Amino acid sequence: MKEWLIAVTEPTIVIIDMMAYLIVVIGTVQAFVAGMHLVITRDRSGRDRRQVWLTYARWLVAALTFQLAADIIESSIAPSWESIAQLGAVAVIRTFLNYFLDRDLAEVRERQHPEAASERTG
Repeated sequence: MKEWLIAVTEPTIVIIDMMAYLIVVIGTVQAFVAGMHLVITRDRSGRDRRQVWLTYARWLVAALTFQLAADIIESSIAPSWESIAQLGAVAVIRTFLNYFLDRDLAEVRERQHPEAASERTG
């Protein structure tokens, strides 16, 4: 039974890792194109630059989520200290990225709609 599980999960891990890789590549290309557009048009708006980076951060968080899924599957079939450490590192990085991304998004929303933010706090 364990051999069957390993035979099924190993290609699954590779596929999920490939998905994470594609997400990083697509997000990086999109951020590069958007950033170059801002440079070429000489856009001085900090809001537009911030939006490019926030969008890029979302892509990276999505890729880390897929990577975490692959690591969870991998550690469940062959638990070693190395795989557990890798899983823990990815989980910590993803958690920090999510925290800072959520904080940045809240700041952007507050700047864009200050009246809505004051209604929530008051």
